[in-house]
Amino acid sequence: MTTVAASASPLPAGITDPNYKPLPGREGNLTIPQQHALEKLKKELVADNVYIEGERRMSDAALLKYLRARKFDVPKAKEMFLNTEKWRKEFGVDDIVKNFDFPEHREVDKYYPQYYHKNDKDGRPVYIERLGQLDLKALYAATTQERQLKRFVLEYEKFISERLPACSAAAGHPVETSCTIMDLHNVSLSNFYRVKDYVMQASRIGQDHYPECMGKFYIINAPFMFSTVWSFIKPWLDEVTVAKIDIIGSGYKDKLLAQISADNLPKEFGGNCSCPGGCSLSDAGPWNTSDKVVESESGGKVLSA
Repeated sequence: MTTVAASASPLPAGITDPNYKPLPGREGNLTIPQQHALEKLKKELVADNVYIEGERRMSDAALLKYLRARKFDVPKAKEMFLNTEKWRKEFGVDDIVKNFDFPEHREVDKYYPQYYHKNDKDGRPVYIERLGQLDLKALYAATTQERQLKRFVLEYEKFISERLPACSAAAGHPVETSCTIMDLHNVSLSNFYRVKDYVMQASRIGQDHYPECMGKFYIINAPFMFSTVWSFIKPWLDEVTVAKIDIIGSGYKDKLLAQISADNLPKEFGGNCSCPGGCSLSDAGPWNTSDKVVESESGGKVLSA
């Protein structure tokens, strides 16, 4: 049986972690066929006048995400990439990044907390979603599903352009994925059915247009009836994504602390962190700098508009 040796693809610049070893299919650890697939994809995008030199979403690391998502099948990866470019224009992603404002953030946080908070032991930004706190009536009195989706896309764009680079610099090696905690404490099945259209659209956007961004995914406080909810969610996700999801009941603390240091994990999940003004509004993490936060009414710091 013949094995294919890894190519001499160079490591990404800026690595300071002496113990860093890229995972297979990443820069610095490509087989010769994988390197050829990357070169072929770039060549075809250039020929189609799609490739933009220096554009972050067209970097080698970014294109490799599409290739990994399609098992290095170049035609399929190219189709996925072109579909994303088409979607970006139709959804108005560039305009959202430049102009979209979400002044209802503080109010929405009361009824459906969704936020990034510090990083895990592998350097990944931690994303937390508290679906169990969802108050749909109050939520849609404060915002709309359309604005929620625009905010979701804006946060993905910030994840790519701000959070991952900052986490990579802090870790001393490339960080390309997130660590997600979805808390289902007191989740209402009827509420889930009413919000499932938003959840489905958000899941599709993430899976189809921001591939290979999930590193770890913990669903905690999963109630007995979650098997019914999971039966709706699971078909929206591919097999690779499903394999990264860890469904846990109320005994989740040790698993989370094995992945996230106590100082980075909010107290409500068994950690030590209690950000002034609340962790969900702090936007605490390596990506945050003093000129991007303002004093909240309670004296804590929150992300400025």
